[in-house]
Amino acid sequence: MTSFRTELASPQPGRGSLPARAHLRSDAPRQSLDGTWRVRALPGGDWSEVRVPGHLPLQGHGSPIYANVQFPFPVDPPHPPDDNPVHEHRREFEADPAVLAHPSALRFEGVDGAATVWLNDVELGTVRGSRLTHEFDTTDVLRAGVNVLVVRLAQWSAHSYLEDQDMWWMPGIFRSVTLLARPSGGLRDVFVHTTYDHRDGSGTLRVEAGSDAVVTVSVPSLGRDDLGAGQTHHFRSVRPWTAETPSLYDVRVHTPAEAVTLRIGFRSVHVDDATLMLNGRPLLLRGVNRHEHHPLHGRTVDLDTARAELLLMKEHNINAVRTSHYPPQADFLDLTDELGLYVMVENDLETHGFELNDWRGNPSDDPQWHDAYLDRMRRTVERDKNHASVLFWSLGNEAGTGVNLDAIAEWTRQRDPERLVHYEGDRRSLHVDVYSRMYATTGEVERIGAFTEPEDDHRRELPFLLCEYAHAMGNGPGGLSEYQELFHRYPRLAGGFIWEWVEHALHGGTTDDGRTIQLYGGDFGETVHDGSFVIDGLVHADRTPGPGLADVARVFAPVGLTIDAERSTLTIVNRYHSLDLSHLDAGFPLPDVPAGATATIPLKVPSTTPSTISLRDRADGREVAWTQHVPPRPPATIVPSAVPSPDLRLGPAVFDPRTGMPVRLGDLDLHDVAVSLWRAPTENDRGIGWEERDLPSMADRWSAARLADLRTRLIDVTADGAALVVRTRSGPPVIDAGVDAIWRWTSDGAALALDLTIEPYGQWPCEWARAGVDLRLDRPTTRVTWAGWGPGPQYPDTGQGARYGTFTAGRDEFAVRTVRPQEHGARRIDDATVDLGGIGVRVRGVDVPLTVRPWSRGVIAMTGHDHELPIATSTWISLDAATSGVGTASCGQGVLPAYRLQPSAQRLRVILQQH
Repeated sequence: MTSFRTELASPQPGRGSLPARAHLRSDAPRQSLDGTWRVRALPGGDWSEVRVPGHLPLQGHGSPIYANVQFPFPVDPPHPPDDNPVHEHRREFEADPAVLAHPSALRFEGVDGAATVWLNDVELGTVRGSRLTHEFDTTDVLRAGVNVLVVRLAQWSAHSYLEDQDMWWMPGIFRSVTLLARPSGGLRDVFVHTTYDHRDGSGTLRVEAGSDAVVTVSVPSLGRDDLGAGQTHHFRSVRPWTAETPSLYDVRVHTPAEAVTLRIGFRSVHVDDATLMLNGRPLLLRGVNRHEHHPLHGRTVDLDTARAELLLMKEHNINAVRTSHYPPQADFLDLTDELGLYVMVENDLETHGFELNDWRGNPSDDPQWHDAYLDRMRRTVERDKNHASVLFWSLGNEAGTGVNLDAIAEWTRQRDPERLVHYEGDRRSLHVDVYSRMYATTGEVERIGAFTEPEDDHRRELPFLLCEYAHAMGNGPGGLSEYQELFHRYPRLAGGFIWEWVEHALHGGTTDDGRTIQLYGGDFGETVHDGSFVIDGLVHADRTPGPGLADVARVFAPVGLTIDAERSTLTIVNRYHSLDLSHLDAGFPLPDVPAGATATIPLKVPSTTPSTISLRDRADGREVAWTQHVPPRPPATIVPSAVPSPDLRLGPAVFDPRTGMPVRLGDLDLHDVAVSLWRAPTENDRGIGWEERDLPSMADRWSAARLADLRTRLIDVTADGAALVVRTRSGPPVIDAGVDAIWRWTSDGAALALDLTIEPYGQWPCEWARAGVDLRLDRPTTRVTWAGWGPGPQYPDTGQGARYGTFTAGRDEFAVRTVRPQEHGARRIDDATVDLGGIGVRVRGVDVPLTVRPWSRGVIAMTGHDHELPIATSTWISLDAATSGVGTASCGQGVLPAYRLQPSAQRLRVILQQH
């Protein structure tokens, strides 16, 4: 153990493994060693069983730790802490005779932590690089009968300083372990090179193969089965590979001893005039960042789940994936080749924790780490080099700058000049092929796209992409449309990758009443953690889509549709990379619109009813793009007939003379009716926008102004003909600002109409979250039915996926449950009914933001997890005149100026009625 612990402090790469090579589908025998292993803690622990692949902390051995940037141990490179859990894994097996008949190798696809491997008491070597493949020669060690495989795994090592990747720290053998036959005279490695010439439709193929025997290459669908390796072969006509047309060709590379099959694509990626090009045409990335995550199994994600993820992405018009922040399981890239998604494969490297110490000691600029950096990059590139879907190699993420990054960039360019090199962290962009940033504001992105941002000559030659943007945390992301409009306007902008695809909640069982417990940072007793920052995906941990995914589908649509009702026209913009629109069904004849072209056609638009145009894929019926024209609707009105009585009754309503507020509507008691300017902070409200780093978060500004604590004074109640007019003044303690409100109530005997005006007074120290009315009903709702915008929520800068129609949602669906409770669920309604079980409240208006939930905003704001919210006993309803946008200040820019709610006069018109 002494030498094991000493070696843990070495910055050198692992030792003893075979040279890195591609994952190949070979006809040579293989034997899976996945399944039940035995494990014990060292020193002196008892043996128990664990599942491999799997993480130890998810099987009762230690606890997960979530940290985004902070190292959960002292920053003392290259030394790990003494408090370092070490576990010994043991697997006894009998080798398959077919494997034993050849030389052999043992493959580990992912061992999280630092491992030493023994087979039959012979040390094979060490593993460094948790999400990288390592193979060990077992030819003279593997034996007939029982073999004993031992893996000693430490959670921390010198290499932990290179793996600070905004995710759960969870040691374990989390990917497959396989015993491979390596026949003499077989194939050591294969590297396929292809190109596509868009000018004449031709392609080239060159296969590099490492072997001691003669290698033959066969491409049956192109009529060739006798091609030589190492030579460039020209084909007069090939189908190009794109995400829209993922055309693959089966290739067989073989020697007399071994045959390897690959599925290859012909395509060429390059940069031309600061524009990202694929097959001679500009390419726009509509992407997401994807961590591997499963709520029960962590980074052990089965291939069926991965396939379902990719299909869900494509269903929502996502065409690109950045494998943040490490190479994915190898078979994942077979799926992206087959299904059609562009991929940026990222090296298993991040040293972000050093930024908190001004990058002192950062390994990226320390020569003693050079070999480790090169080893990691080599393993990344060599494993995945044969995939058509891989367009970029990323050097890593948030690792600062330095000579080691420069070195691996140069190595990558020399090893694979047919792909582009990416790294965001070096603003010089000296050794990369694209200029990449994360969370740049829309203003800065526009300046970069227009070449008006100050840049050096080299960087001005590069296309620009956002490797991370639109942080999809909680209620959001806001501002997607503004980014996308810039991507469409400026050819230099190559799009980007939303952060991120999936939330990383871990399943913690269920409550007594059957609610799922979802856990995040700090829920496992971590003293260093980053809380709910790991809950930031477009889909939940169980892959259930969040509301933001529908917005992404609309914003990312590859066809733009615009209805001009005045001119009775429909404008169609084909934003596909290479497809025309012949594969789409619109319910009417579509014109011939080639990729990149625009057409305008006549369209009869109804003047009084909503009109929707939907384009669907003829093959699977999936909606690809849609637009809607919704004519202006007249205000909801009643004919006042009831008159206020001296005891403050008006139609179905009873008013409290002490407050002037209604306390009864028909058979329903109304409680706590009041003006409100606050919302339970969203995760974005709690963040600090990158454009205003010198200011507190919006939530803190609201808290300082005591926006949640408005106190109301009744000024007077008067009758004005058929109207009951109530004047109030509301303001928070301490400050001399507030709002004056005039409530004008009328009734036709059955319904109660409110015409409310809100006017600010004094010097407000902050913007408002919203401006409207809250009320409470003393029984829980079961569902909400509405005519208006849906089915998802809509805030001023979100809800692009919402359309006008009639919808019904259960209570929890309407409220939008999130792992960490926060403001959510507003729908813009014209007519809604809140069902309370045999009775309800009907609300009418025009585009009125309606929020319905079983808890007060105060309870929501104080509750850390959804499963901790109390059982529903009441219903809180909000009717707003205006609301603030949500932005993405949890990481990125805050609410754009157009969507901020400055203290200002507001007017709300609604009609309430017992249903």
